[in-house]
Amino acid sequence: MLRGKVVGHAVSTTKHRSLTGWRLLVVQPVAADGKQPDGEPLLVLDHLGASRGAWVMISNDGQGARELVGDPNSPARWFVLGICDT
Repeated sequence: MLRGKVVGHAVSTTKHRSLTGWRLLVVQPVAADGKQPDGEPLLVLDHLGASRGAWVMISNDGQGARELVGDPNSPARWFVLGICDT
């Protein structure tokens, strides 16, 4: 589980059938200090309605992501676990 900031969203005309209808966000993970970027931005499934600039908790639990989309063969890996208040 990581904390990150939503920096944008992605649009895909061709994607795995399990991702049809899902909102895809681009999230920049941050280091423990909450300021420095921690790695490359990630493509994350969003079912909570996070917007650009929002701070979110993301999870890389692939099994959880596959259960979320309802397909055990989905390539989904990252998903928004929660939206942070501050």
